[in-house]
Amino acid sequence: MSKGKTGKGRSGGKVAMNPQAVARIQSATAQKSGGGVPKASFAARAQRAAAKNSGTRK
Repeated sequence: MSKGKTGKGRSGGKVAMNPQAVARIQSATAQKSGGGVPKASFAARAQRAAAKNSGTRK
């Protein structure tokens, strides 16, 4: 495992949240909630984690 990774992937190892994963999560959440992503949802938290991991968080 490399440094700086967070979370746990399906294999049980640690994997950083990335924009591709966030897109899948947000898409599924939006489909279930009528097109929007609730602010306090897992999808929203995943977006913040991906932004933090990529260094683009404002």
